[in-house]
Amino acid sequence: MISFDDFKAGGDGPVYLQIIDYIKRGAVAGTILDGDELPSRRVVSALLGINPNTVQKAFAILEEEGLMESRTGARSCMTLSPQKLEDLRIQLLSKDIRGITESLKAAGIGKDEALALISRYWDGTQE
Repeated sequence: MISFDDFKAGGDGPVYLQIIDYIKRGAVAGTILDGDELPSRRVVSALLGINPNTVQKAFAILEEEGLMESRTGARSCMTLSPQKLEDLRIQLLSKDIRGITESLKAAGIGKDEALALISRYWDGTQE
């Protein structure tokens, strides 16, 4: 069963998008696996202190994207093929890299300086 114990609402964007991002990042990190069951929409709603319709919206989008499956009278389960996981990893990394790139540009840092900065962190020589 997927746990929402460490989910923290209040970040950027609507809560339903934060739920989707939480689940996608968990899948990419390997903490959420193919076949894992999700708590019911009502349980997630109560755990997070949010409207059940918000959870329903998040789950519906995950279903549309083919990342989870719900059956009447049964629990919802994740459907994470290796190809879906790879696509998800690329999607999330692209979003993160785009944000970092925009921040570096806004700070007036050029491409060469940005690459040098990334290299220092990559190599562990920067704290």
